[in-house]
Amino acid sequence: MSALSSTLSVPAMPFHPNVITARNSGDVASLVFALIGVTLALVLAATLNGYYVFVLANVALLAIVGIGLNVLMGMSGQVSFGHVGFYALGAYVVAVLTSKAGWSFWAAWPMAAAVSCAIGALLALPALRAKGPYLAMITIAFGFIVEHSAVELRDITGGQNGIMGIAAPALGGVFRAERAMAALAVMTAAIALLGYVLLSRGSWGAALRAVRDSETAAESIGLNPLVVKTVAFAVSALLAGLAGGIYAPLSGFVTPSSFSFIQSILFVLVVMIGGSGTLLGPIVGAILVGVLPELLSSLEEYRLLFFGLLLLLVLWAAPEGLVGLLRQLNAVVMRRLGRETIAGPQPDALALSLPTRARHSLRAEELSMIFGGVRAVSGLSFDAQPGRVTSLIGPNGAGKSTVLNMLSGFYTPTLGRCVLQDRALQGQGAWRAARSGVARSYQTSQLFGSLSVLDNVALALPRGRLGALLGRRAVSSPAARERALSLLRWCGYQGDTGIKAAGLAHVDRRLVEIARALATDPEVLLLDEPAAGLSREDKLQLGALLRRIADAGIGVLLVEHDMALVMDVSDHIVVLDAGQLLARGTPAEIQQNADVRRAYLGESGEVQVAPGAARAVAADASELLGVGGLTTGYGAEPVLHAVDLQVREGEMVALLGANGAGKSTLMRSLCGLHRPLQGGIHLAGVELAGLRAEQIVSQGLVLVPEGRQVFPELSVLDNIRLGAFLHPEGREQRVEEMLTRFPRLRERLHQRAGLLSGGEQQMLAIARALMSKPRVLLLDEPSLGLAPKIIEELFAALDRLRSENMTLLLVDQMAALALALADRAYVLESGRVVARGTAAEIAADPALAQAYLGH
Repeated sequence: MSALSSTLSVPAMPFHPNVITARNSGDVASLVFALIGVTLALVLAATLNGYYVFVLANVALLAIVGIGLNVLMGMSGQVSFGHVGFYALGAYVVAVLTSKAGWSFWAAWPMAAAVSCAIGALLALPALRAKGPYLAMITIAFGFIVEHSAVELRDITGGQNGIMGIAAPALGGVFRAERAMAALAVMTAAIALLGYVLLSRGSWGAALRAVRDSETAAESIGLNPLVVKTVAFAVSALLAGLAGGIYAPLSGFVTPSSFSFIQSILFVLVVMIGGSGTLLGPIVGAILVGVLPELLSSLEEYRLLFFGLLLLLVLWAAPEGLVGLLRQLNAVVMRRLGRETIAGPQPDALALSLPTRARHSLRAEELSMIFGGVRAVSGLSFDAQPGRVTSLIGPNGAGKSTVLNMLSGFYTPTLGRCVLQDRALQGQGAWRAARSGVARSYQTSQLFGSLSVLDNVALALPRGRLGALLGRRAVSSPAARERALSLLRWCGYQGDTGIKAAGLAHVDRRLVEIARALATDPEVLLLDEPAAGLSREDKLQLGALLRRIADAGIGVLLVEHDMALVMDVSDHIVVLDAGQLLARGTPAEIQQNADVRRAYLGESGEVQVAPGAARAVAADASELLGVGGLTTGYGAEPVLHAVDLQVREGEMVALLGANGAGKSTLMRSLCGLHRPLQGGIHLAGVELAGLRAEQIVSQGLVLVPEGRQVFPELSVLDNIRLGAFLHPEGREQRVEEMLTRFPRLRERLHQRAGLLSGGEQQMLAIARALMSKPRVLLLDEPSLGLAPKIIEELFAALDRLRSENMTLLLVDQMAALALALADRAYVLESGRVVARGTAAEIAADPALAQAYLGH
């Protein structure tokens, strides 16, 4: 039974959102251990001597900061090496207010947390626009700024001498001085841990993980990633400030040297050693980081060395932390014992009707988009009307994805407007477009891999309005869970809704993504190649789903390369070519449109290629490249199905087919960039299927990839020379041959390759490949995105290679031009060879037009 099948008439079954899963039961056990630990720590704080009470308090403070960093690192995926700055702010605010302003500790401590939280939010605004090492450098700089500010602001902070004599408040008759601070630190850590649990289980916790997994997809369901990450940074800074506020009276003094950079490293280690994203990870990490140096104190000068070696060992043996390691071991044991649990009942289907209301058209009005002088889209206008499937089609590079990105708010148009319900959307951002009613899916599925299938859909229901920070209602209420499950079943997903989305099969990922988009109750649904990688049966079921969505009143704007699907489901088709409107009309009108046929088949009057004299390649010429029964894919339904192909020595073979037919996948498989599942590839009798890409190049099979992929920071000359890496002998002589073959490159020999035009980069890519002494040259879409005059020049160069008896396998969207040069051709459709023969036979075969334009 297809994964896309669904039954809509079964009555709704009760949904039980509180079924205990293996993960939940593990967290309940963690909370029990935490409660026992807190009780034990309070007893120790009341009974131990002063030294060990200080160690206990230090462990609790590390835990508080670690819990805050766990929100930042474990949930939102951001790393900070400057949290010692917030820790110092908390300590100095308490010290200044209590010793100089006469405040009580109980008034100063909340102020310390508030100041740290506010500065954390302000720092996040610029910091979180950076990523990776740049974010880390910004946070490191912040820590140094705070430390040196404490030195320079002598009138307030006391400079290098710091502030002395900070009194500690009492907690009843048992807890006084450092015991009171230790008890307060333990209780604060316990409350912070409870807050972490509530945040993790609530709407904001799901949003933080979603933004970490995919900011793009998060925006498409109405989440503002900057706001979400800023909240994480502010919460993390608040907890660091709370810990610093306790540290000041615990130690009795504060100096700048107490807040060095090494302290920030220890805070990060607390999270990494314990386990980022786990409940008890910061507690375990704090115990190790806080207690281990004291246990090694007898080793004197060697104790830090041993401490460092032990930390390296832990991080090497358990990259997900000690708690993560224990969780993995527990999962292995549970699997072996056969005790895995399921996240609740899984009914076959639930009755559902999408909200019936008047919906609105999404209009493109004179949209234009220019990238660095290249006009990707020019003056485009059309409507995606409610209750209709509007398909946006065109050859590679036509600008379809650019249009979707403008309509959904990811690009701001250079000119023109995107209008929904008489409201202009351009320039407002993708998350605002989503909240206005524009939902979308992506060419490569963008699910939140760390969230469950159900959470992926439930998180989209509030359109980014998450409610209270520790609340659960928006995403985790029984009504929200039942609605999410209903949408999944309506879209045809029949699997376990409790598993993480990262482990889903390809077809299920498509279904969950569509269900998540529908959860926002959109006015219009934008779908970018939803059928890519699906089987024929699943494509038929997908088509039925798209019709059902349109029949429910939602406008569907579809970008898809499977022309059979497009022609079956569309009410209206808009055709783009080179960013401009080429045609519009019904499927029947588009199939008969001469301009569309020219755009897809390359029958353009603008490009005139005069190939050399026809060659007669002998039928008994030796086979140089052979492919037999080649099947390959990307972890889902195979993209290529038992493809057979033959290229004889000295001939040029064209490989034709619509976008998504599998041509580029075949080229990548031939050159070793993608391993086939079945079948063989041999070059002059040498089997290539098991070789690495560089080994295949050394055998003489060389790819000129789609998109040129020159080395942009290197000069033209260096790019050409790199092509001779495996065959350095006679390199300079061959460089001169390439410059004679492509005179344009000689004029730009010492320019950076990234500054060349598209046509010049394509010539450079071919020259670089020829330097590798190919026996067979693979060319993947060499004319893509080039002007007609440049295409003419490029194809003339290919014709010269053909006349020199170079063996060529050519993939190009301009089928007519490719056939004008080729000796033979193959036509691919849905990963299968549907026609083969001489160039003249293929040019006259109706299968060619059908492969490009559907039936």
